[in-house]
Amino acid sequence: MATDAKRIALVSGANKGIGLEIARSLARAGLLVLLGARNPSLGEAAAAKLGDDGLDVRFIELDLTDGATVQAAANRIEREFGRLDVLVNNAGITDPADGSPGNAGIDAVRRIFETNFFGALSVTQAMLPLLKRASDARIVNVSSGLGSLTWNSDPQWEFARVKLIGYNASKAALNMLTVQLADELRDTSIKVNAADPGFTATDLNGHRGYQTVEQGAAEAIRLAVLPADGPTGGFFSAQGKNPW
Repeated sequence: MATDAKRIALVSGANKGIGLEIARSLARAGLLVLLGARNPSLGEAAAAKLGDDGLDVRFIELDLTDGATVQAAANRIEREFGRLDVLVNNAGITDPADGSPGNAGIDAVRRIFETNFFGALSVTQAMLPLLKRASDARIVNVSSGLGSLTWNSDPQWEFARVKLIGYNASKAALNMLTVQLADELRDTSIKVNAADPGFTATDLNGHRGYQTVEQGAAEAIRLAVLPADGPTGGFFSAQGKNPW
């Protein structure tokens, strides 16, 4: 059982990209980080690399589309630590068959939702009892500006032509989870917020983004360690508060 000396954080989809940078930065801030990944060999390698840098990072198998691994992760965290202080729902996917509403492959849209929304909801529900045991827990949902209905309806927006019904809608659904969960937990010390990384160069977009992973991870990291007087139920990027 862990002592209260270190806060415990779980980051999903953390073996590469923004998730890996979130894990690294939280560990550098003194947290014990559970690096969630669905591929054990990739997850173990990523955790070992951070461990070689002197960081307290441990791999935990977490496949958002496999409820058994989600429950097993929750059971392990309860057994080893008794609580969870920070949950970062970072894992997300795209699909080449995604597209406009009239052309997107239905199976692709379902696959995207299984990870980006249903998976995040499943992990959140499994971890919520552990988060409630922490004195001042944080939940961060890594969303996207593409999930903003306001921006999607603005023809002058920089990414107005990026109309991917599966990906965009899954992030809009994740934003709804953020709003509703923050309201559900309004009488607790748990803060729930959504982070927009911005257009970051990762495998998700073929490294076309113009931000580094350090820049893309920054807002999620900030929200993960918010002080007690920080906001809840918001959607934020490095530029400030995003419109829903």
